[in-house]
Amino acid sequence: MHEKFSLEYKDQFKEVYISYYARLKRFARQYVVREEDAENIVQDIFSELWEKQLEFSSFVNLNGYLFTVLKNRCVDFLRRETLEQEVNKTIRDEQLRELKMKLESLEALDSAFLNKPDIETLIQDAIDDLPEKCREIFLMNKLEGKKQKAIARELNISIHTVESQMAIAYKKLKEALKSLNKMS
Repeated sequence: MHEKFSLEYKDQFKEVYISYYARLKRFARQYVVREEDAENIVQDIFSELWEKQLEFSSFVNLNGYLFTVLKNRCVDFLRRETLEQEVNKTIRDEQLRELKMKLESLEALDSAFLNKPDIETLIQDAIDDLPEKCREIFLMNKLEGKKQKAIARELNISIHTVESQMAIAYKKLKEALKSLNKMS
């Protein structure tokens, strides 16, 4: 563009800016909630006018053009804001559901459950309470992985004795676990 046109355009732009800025901002402020958003929308419109350097005299109805552009920008802004609020609400709702589930879970947690010994301790206590020979046979079988025949040979006892001692161990462990269920 010629320098003369640029100076001329600057004067026209300044006149349009002074004439319309406050009115456009008031209009936008009626629809968008925050004043800073209204200012940004109007500033964007004037920035675009400056960049395009439209010939203001070519508009039959400059007022109609500016307010139509402003209306469309406000509509776009409000659509984005509405979508953003809906997304935020969905996220907040999910977080609220999660918090409620955690609260219900904690409230449902029985304090007696927190005070009872853990299952490992209960099983270890039950194993420790087994008669000495029974405990020895059970540990050789379950912890060391030895077969009943090997245990019988090693301890110089019959396979029948090993089997009956294992049955006693299982019965006592089963009773210990039943008592755990009664505590629940």
